[in-house]
Amino acid sequence: MKATNKKEYALEKSFTAFYKNRIMTQSQKEHPKVAVLRKKGYDYFKEYGFPHTGMEKWRGTDLEGVYEENLTVQVKPEKFEKSINEIFRCEVHGFNTRVLSVLNGHYYSPDDRQLVTFENGVIAGSLAKAQTAFPVLFESYFGELNKNYNHGFAALNDAIFTDGIFIYVPDGVEVKDSFQLIKILNLPKVAVNTRNLIILGKNSSLTFLHCDDSVNHQPGFSNTVTEIYLGENAGLNLYKLQNLNDESALLNNTFVRQGKESRLRVNVLSLNGGLIRNEITVDLDGEGADADISGLYLLDKYQHLDNQVYVHHNVPRCNSNELFKGILDNEASGVFNGYIYVARDAQQTNAFQRNNNILMKPDARIDTMPFLEIYADDVKCSHGATVGQLDEEAMFYMRQRGIPFDDARLLLLYAFAAEVTGKIDIDALRISIEDMVKRRLRGELSICDRCVLHCSQPDKPIEFEIDLSKI
Repeated sequence: MKATNKKEYALEKSFTAFYKNRIMTQSQKEHPKVAVLRKKGYDYFKEYGFPHTGMEKWRGTDLEGVYEENLTVQVKPEKFEKSINEIFRCEVHGFNTRVLSVLNGHYYSPDDRQLVTFENGVIAGSLAKAQTAFPVLFESYFGELNKNYNHGFAALNDAIFTDGIFIYVPDGVEVKDSFQLIKILNLPKVAVNTRNLIILGKNSSLTFLHCDDSVNHQPGFSNTVTEIYLGENAGLNLYKLQNLNDESALLNNTFVRQGKESRLRVNVLSLNGGLIRNEITVDLDGEGADADISGLYLLDKYQHLDNQVYVHHNVPRCNSNELFKGILDNEASGVFNGYIYVARDAQQTNAFQRNNNILMKPDARIDTMPFLEIYADDVKCSHGATVGQLDEEAMFYMRQRGIPFDDARLLLLYAFAAEVTGKIDIDALRISIEDMVKRRLRGELSICDRCVLHCSQPDKPIEFEIDLSKI
């Protein structure tokens, strides 16, 4: 759908100026494919503009307030006075991770190691650097999953992305330590467009954490596109942790293509943020592929979150499972749109989808739209959604056993959320996230001053004395 009016927003002016400057100053230094995609994306954006509530997939999420903001597009990476350990610190006991940092839209490495090749052949670092260092890989994979733009922001990312991260895992390599992308905005009123490319070869595996964080209370905007390829029998555990200030807007658009017998595990944990939209598109293109996609969102005040999940069963004998849970308080609002497509020849498909929500106050609201489109007959598919309040009978049962009201309510909420957090395979990370969820449910957790995981070890240990097994 084309733009419904000719109004030029402040944000569009900033993006247009950046695009024209980038084409004039950087086009000679980039891979030829990038130049083609930049023009294609810009032409699409100029024709269709920003997404708006007149579009079916956007009617529950209004970004006009963001479009009116006078935000600055960060043209060049800035030198920061602090060391890498002071800015991006992760202190989860027993959790080993390799940190990749993106600061205000640019890959951040004080020692200028923009791209690293490890002994096992794994390559990780700056996407901008990878396009010239590994042109064959870049030509084969970059931009192949974001070809058919689903809205103006996907096109805009092609046109004006600055940098992001690149990870390549060769055939047969199982990466023992996790990779962690920490993406931070620390400048006032900054807008960034970043891009990530992750490639897993045959029989390889990787655990990847994508953390979005802010370290101030200034308005900001982040638009990220991530393309992920899983080769035959490859396995990826993908965790998205989102903890931003209430003035920031975040758009994450993730595309995944799965090969034969590949395994995908996704867990999206949204703890804070003024406006967040997560789009996840998974194409099951190889027989025997399996995708498990989960999410937890905890919203209060006027926060808004929109989860859009599209799973395409394109070939036979694939499995998918979706579980998204939300707790909404005050006047918070949310959207869940789950779409499962089963192609005509995709027989013996198993596809299940569930969205459960608890509304703590009458003014909180959720729009949930599970949807199945099935053209094969030998399938097992189901979907369901619930919206309600805490179980009064369960509250009564617990109160009768001497549990105070606040503790009983916290226990029920935590048990509700634990079905999602319990899917985290790494014990140290799961314990850390569960502590964060407890603090968030108590209203104690705000944006972190460093990595989103840093607040898992507060000065005073968190006590949660009620034993779930006794209920």
